[in-house]
Amino acid sequence: MSNGHWKKELESEELLKIIFDYAGRITIENNLNRLLLLMADMGRDMAVADRCILWIYDEQLDELWAKEAHGMGEVRVPAESGLAGYVYQTSEPLVIEDAYQDERFHADGDNTTGYRTKSVMVVPLKNKQNQTLGVYQVINKLTKEGIFTPQDVRNLSLAASYTAQALEAVLMNTEMEEAQKEIIFKMGEIGEVRSKETGAHVKRVAEYAKLLAIKSGFSEEEADLIKVASPMHDIGKVAIPDAILNKPGKLSKEEFLAVQEHANIGYHLLENSKRSILKAAAIIAKEHHERWDGKGYPEGLSGEKIHIYGRIVAVADVFDALATDRPYKKAWTLENILTHFKYEKGKQFDPALIDVFLENLNGFLQIKKRYED
Repeated sequence: MSNGHWKKELESEELLKIIFDYAGRITIENNLNRLLLLMADMGRDMAVADRCILWIYDEQLDELWAKEAHGMGEVRVPAESGLAGYVYQTSEPLVIEDAYQDERFHADGDNTTGYRTKSVMVVPLKNKQNQTLGVYQVINKLTKEGIFTPQDVRNLSLAASYTAQALEAVLMNTEMEEAQKEIIFKMGEIGEVRSKETGAHVKRVAEYAKLLAIKSGFSEEEADLIKVASPMHDIGKVAIPDAILNKPGKLSKEEFLAVQEHANIGYHLLENSKRSILKAAAIIAKEHHERWDGKGYPEGLSGEKIHIYGRIVAVADVFDALATDRPYKKAWTLENILTHFKYEKGKQFDPALIDVFLENLNGFLQIKKRYED
C-alpha cells in the first residue's frame, strides 16, 4: 500500500460504533455461516486490518476450520497447526510483525493465492466456562506502522468474549438440529420396519424428494427441509395392525380403509409441533396419498390444493415402491415405470413434477444405485 493510503488507528468513539453496530447484528443472527462472516468482518474492522479469519475447533476431527473468510471456501487444518493452532493450544494471544520470520507460520495459503501475509494477531475465542472455542486470526495491519498493538489485542479479546456467546448458541442449535434430524429419521424407520420396508427405502425417498425439489427451483434450505421431513411420511403406519400391514394378498375394503387411516394418524402425531421440520413432516404424512385428479385420500384434495411437499413426496414414494422388490411384488422394469408415470401425469401426479422427474431421470437412478437395499 503506497504512502498516503494508510489508514489511521480508530478513535475510541469509532471503535465503539463498530462494536455496537456488529453486536446488534451478531446477537440476532442464527445462521452459522453468516454469523462467522459477521464476526470475521467485525475483527477486521476493529483492528484496522486487511483480513480476518475466524477459526472454530471441531472436536470430533480435532481440527480447526474456517468458513469462506473473505473469498475463501471452507478451510481445515490440524488443531495444532500454524499460528492459529499454536494459539488454540496455548489459549494466549500472539502478535507477530512478520509472519515469514516465524517458523510456526505456514505459507501454503499465500503460495496458493499470491497473497502476502505480514503482520498477524491471533486471539483465543473463549466461552464463559473459559473453554477455547476457536481463534480470531487478523492479518496485515493497514496503518503506516503496520503492526498490531497491545490495544488491538485487548479490544479484540473483549469482542471475542462477547461474540463467543452468540457463536456458542448457534453451534448448540446446529447440534440440536442434527439430533432432531437423526430422531426423525429413526422414527421414520420404525414406521417402515413394521411394514417390512427397509431403512434404505426411507433414505431413497428422502434423496429423491430433495432432488425433485432442487430441480423444481426450491432453495437448498427448503429442499433440505423436505428431505429431512420426508422419512416421516408413513409414520402413521405404527398404529395399523401387523396382520393388515403384512398381508400378502389383496386387502378387503375394511382393511384398505384402515391402511388409508395412516395418513391422518401420522398428521395428528406431528401437527402440534412448533419445529419447522415436524410441521413439514405433518403435511407430508397427511398429503402424500392425495392425487392430482382429486381421487386420493384422506381429503380428496386436487391440483394445487395439495401442498407441494405432499406432491413431491408422492412422486418419490411411488417411484421407489415400483423400482424395488416388495413382499407382495417384484420390482418393475424401468420401461414399465416410465410408461406408468407418463400415463399418471395429470391423474395421480402433478404434471410439472413428472416433467422434472423425466428430465432428471439419471439423478434418480444414481440415488437408487447408491442406496440399494
